[in-house]
Amino acid sequence: MNDNTFNALAHEQRRTLLLDLLESNPQDAGIESLTGESVLTDAEQRLQTGMYHVHLPKLEDYGYIEWNEETNEIIKGPQFDEIRSLLKFIASEGVE
Repeated sequence: MNDNTFNALAHEQRRTLLLDLLESNPQDAGIESLTGESVLTDAEQRLQTGMYHVHLPKLEDYGYIEWNEETNEIIKGPQFDEIRSLLKFIASEGVE
């Protein structure tokens, strides 16, 4: 384990995405409105902006994901196995 591992898991959005990938590969990078409206709320827009400009690029740089920006598809990256056991532990403990 290295600093990238802890950094990747430090933020809830990154941790949730990695846990989701553990269960189901691939994932959709998009965010849908929680209110059912076709327009995102301000809070949802901030979440989406953070995901696209901070979290996804960081996880991709670490090699934990591969992100296709055109299709919004995320798959496990070449370094995903480095954090698999830690993700399994987090999932088993119900930590998010």
